[in-house]
Amino acid sequence: MWRLPGARAVLRGVRTAVEQRSRTEAATETAAGAMERAVVRCVPSEPKLSLSFALADGSHKNMQRDQSEPLGRALNRIATNALKGHAKAAAAKKSRKNRHNASGGAACAVSGSETAAACEPVVKLYYREEAVAEDVLNVDAWQDGAVLQIGDVKYKVERNPPAFTEFQLPRYIMAGFPVCPKLNLEFGDPSGSLFRWYKESKPGAAEPEGGGPSSLSTSSPSSSWTETGVNERVYTPSNADIGLRLKLHCTPGNGQRFGPSRELESVCPVEAGPGTCTFDHRHLYTKKVAEDALIRTVSYNILADTYAQTEFSRTVLYPYCAPYALELDYRQNLIQKELTGYNADLICLQEVDRAVFSDSLVPALEAFGLEGVFRIKQHEGLATFYRKSKFSLLSQHDISFQEALESDPLHKELLEKLVLYPLAQEKVLQRSSVLQVSVLQSTKDSSKKICVANTHLYWHPKGGYIRLIQMAVALAHIRHVSCDLYPGIPVIFCGDFNSTPSTGMYHFVITGSIPEDHEDWASNGEEERCNMSLTHFFKLKSACGEPAYTNYVGGFHGCLDYIFIDLHTLEVEQVIPLPSHEEVTTHQALPSVSHPSDHIALVCDLKWK
Repeated sequence: MWRLPGARAVLRGVRTAVEQRSRTEAATETAAGAMERAVVRCVPSEPKLSLSFALADGSHKNMQRDQSEPLGRALNRIATNALKGHAKAAAAKKSRKNRHNASGGAACAVSGSETAAACEPVVKLYYREEAVAEDVLNVDAWQDGAVLQIGDVKYKVERNPPAFTEFQLPRYIMAGFPVCPKLNLEFGDPSGSLFRWYKESKPGAAEPEGGGPSSLSTSSPSSSWTETGVNERVYTPSNADIGLRLKLHCTPGNGQRFGPSRELESVCPVEAGPGTCTFDHRHLYTKKVAEDALIRTVSYNILADTYAQTEFSRTVLYPYCAPYALELDYRQNLIQKELTGYNADLICLQEVDRAVFSDSLVPALEAFGLEGVFRIKQHEGLATFYRKSKFSLLSQHDISFQEALESDPLHKELLEKLVLYPLAQEKVLQRSSVLQVSVLQSTKDSSKKICVANTHLYWHPKGGYIRLIQMAVALAHIRHVSCDLYPGIPVIFCGDFNSTPSTGMYHFVITGSIPEDHEDWASNGEEERCNMSLTHFFKLKSACGEPAYTNYVGGFHGCLDYIFIDLHTLEVEQVIPLPSHEEVTTHQALPSVSHPSDHIALVCDLKWK
């Protein structure tokens, strides 16, 4: 009799076998005696383990047992729970047989015998064909690959298989817009999982021969589904899908094994898109990925959901925008389509919610060959994505402006100037703004490296002096990375700088200096004035020039966003034209049903000199 746990058996799923498995094959396996599945979740940090399995009557049991409990108690509880299910299934089975093969008296006798047998189900746990002793603790007894026997039904124990903790489709699904399911996995990852998309068959259409995987959803018996032929995480419905619901069949995996499959149906059918979007014409310039010598770069403040979904936003900032067009599910459709349509090599985003990064942007952009890194600010943060076929990530050098200014010797001289103005110093150190710095290496030429910086400076209209100091910290830090750590590498500095071309911050970046008597040092009044002269090392220019506006809302429009490049090492190949004024103002201002943010993306092709 087995008493002590040995090495766990490892289930090694073969991807192609799982992908090709059909309903017919599964039925054949069951007829040949294939075992059911008993899923055990056992995590050291939790006092209980969970056990899930299906009974003979088709019902599911989910049990919670103490990890330190002897196995015998758990088996007794399973026997009690299984009694009704097995008795009911046995009685139904015998009743059907008796109606065909026996007289009324014989049927009663056999039925009674069957019920008696069902009252005493055999419940045992085996490991390596030996019964596990009942005094073994649950934490040690329920090993991967063990066999649970309940009556005449055997279950293969799967301990901690890949499983979904969250599995959702977006509420709004529109033709022509990529659909990205929200997935969270335990003991697995999306890259090791299997996906298969279906759409409803049109009314009157027969279910395809062979069908799809058995449904774990609540679709009606009359529902029939057709395979779309798409086996990726992201699916882009076509106009032919309008009016039809979608279904996603997914098997969670981790590259070595697979867990229980799940199916999810969209609540609503695919809808027609909003018509022409502000970015559709721009996509005509970016149909293909840029050639290897070019770096297509995007900078975009995508409007954080934490700001869009407030009463103030709906009634004061964006009262002209249809409420549904401010909802995240709707805007994500537009953001995903806009970004993927640029076929960019670098994408720097601001106002990125953490969940939007992990659940929406990462899977959608991964499907188009990009990988991303994220830096949280407070309620939202920054994201930088790069094309994996062109770049690899060498290192990250992110900072908080406040922390760097207070603790990094690099900014000692600037801090000494600032402490002379206590009110200004207090305001500067209260800000939560951050700088994201990533060093990338070309996959085609390892000698080529590039420093990509991304930031979102303080927003307040009267915060000009704060933005000047934040930019001074940023440029000093970028110089340290691009000159000291990686001497001579080019710099691309993207962001929402909340500064028009007439401000001190822009003047400082472009000219390399700012005098101490510049009016922005008193941007919030004389009490907070902090006169100081600043200089920086770089020779920078705005790659996209000075557009009339990159932010267009009801009460303001102006150029706040830039892609700054180092003139010594980079040059501009082309700038993708911004939407026309007519396109921007079709629905009065931004955001709108055809544009997901109050900002406009900057897009340009750069190349090494």
